Amino acid sequence: MDSIELSIFSSRISAICAEMGALLQRAAFSPNIKDRLDFSCAVFDAQGDLCAQAAHIPVHLGSMAYATRDIVDQLDWSPGDMLIVNDPFLGGTHLPDVTLIAPVFFEKELLGFVANRAHHADIGANSPGSMPISTSLAEEGHVIPPSLLMRHGQLDQAFMAELLAGVSNPAQAEGDFTAQISANQLAQKRLHDLIEAAGKEDYKHAIKALNEYGQRLARSCLDAIPDGEYHFVDRLDDDGIDTQNILIQVSIKVQGHHIKVDFSGTAAQVSGNINCPLSVAAAAVYYVFRCLMPAQTPACAGSFRSIEIFAPEGCLLNAKRPAAVAAGNVETSTRVVDVVMGALAKAIPEQMAAASHGSMNNVAMGARSEKASWDYYETIGGGMGAHHMADGLDALQTHMTNTLNTPVESLEIHYPLRISRYEIRTDSGGNGQHKGGDGILREFQFLQKTQVTLLTERRTNQPWGLAGGEPGLAGENRFNDQLIAAKTKLEVLPGDRLCIKTPGGGGYGESHSGEE
Repeated sequence: MDSIELSIFSSRISAICAEMGALLQRAAFSPNIKDRLDFSCAVFDAQGDLCAQAAHIPVHLGSMAYATRDIVDQLDWSPGDMLIVNDPFLGGTHLPDVTLIAPVFFEKELLGFVANRAHHADIGANSPGSMPISTSLAEEGHVIPPSLLMRHGQLDQAFMAELLAGVSNPAQAEGDFTAQISANQLAQKRLHDLIEAAGKEDYKHAIKALNEYGQRLARSCLDAIPDGEYHFVDRLDDDGIDTQNILIQVSIKVQGHHIKVDFSGTAAQVSGNINCPLSVAAAAVYYVFRCLMPAQTPACAGSFRSIEIFAPEGCLLNAKRPAAVAAGNVETSTRVVDVVMGALAKAIPEQMAAASHGSMNNVAMGARSEKASWDYYETIGGGMGAHHMADGLDALQTHMTNTLNTPVESLEIHYPLRISRYEIRTDSGGNGQHKGGDGILREFQFLQKTQVTLLTERRTNQPWGLAGGEPGLAGENRFNDQLIAAKTKLEVLPGDRLCIKTPGGGGYGESHSGEE
């Protein structure tokens, strides 16, 4: 296969993921999927190794790339099957992220899988938004082990009824599940058509060539990192229960084009819900190295073959069941990015940025009553870290999340809420030769009695600067103008206000503003 043929093949298989995502967005019922785009889509080979993905959510895609092989090995697949899973310890991330995987057969041979993962704001937790202040997995909602939602093309109606029985808005949830099923069915047809057009043996050869090409491009990037061992330490503010300043430590050993990322020394798993399975930590590691690779590097398993990841079992980043993990997927993954970037900054400082705002600033809310039953979840952006060429960008999602904000109009149409302020948090970015990006101020006004849960970070440990740059301002959460905890739950009444001030990014380089 020559370079032009390989490029065309790479584009065609990636386009399947993009089209899958477009259908999922347009068919979904919930604002969380159709407005915020909190979903991801990918194609895998017959062994469960990643072949392609769309530019969706890094924490979804990296964890699927790490864990899908183990999932697909568990079943004897048949045409028309579709598997559903959200168990974080069996290939998931946290319970709201529900994954559907479907096989693709051609001439009775299994040649690959298509998959999508979407965030469901209600997955059966007692806390509206299904992002509770939890101490065990059982408190976080309905756990779905790898199970067949469809068998031989027929939906398991009893299983679907069981899924819908535990949510507050079954019509919306059914619409979202149906959208996920439809997206996979479209992708199955598109991949089948691609295999048919290429020919079965040529398709297999193209997948092999794609992985080899990805590996070559990745090695060209990794070879540019000086050999050595690079260390960094950062901390999570707290676990929402009883532990503060929770250590995440990394050692990155570079030897030729082989990278070993070792999290030995990281804190043990904690009582609160910032633990995560190793697949989530791996997603963060993959993301950082993917950012270093050339833009044309295909998103396939070959691109990550040179990266080895280790975290001791039972630590924060490789937690054991039944650890609570709701915030591990969102907050801890973000801090893993910071520590990996911090370590690599010692080797390749001009290719790294200062720490970004370092939190997805999770807001979950809703109500449970006969008059009103609803769930809402969103993440809020912040400031991006500066780098050696430019200031950080203001007011955007960074790193492990790639969602949009919920438009004010959509939020106010669907829920008993008003957004009374939504603006850039001026001067929250760290100073330096290049200034860190500014965070966001977003204030909610409640129109009905509502339960609210906040899972936020960088409220005490500021986003660090780089090369002499100053840290960004820490975030603040205020309820009716009173400072509240980073991770907390609230019972609010009509007229109450919740103001989230997200952190700014760190600055890069020493500031020379005072010099003539």
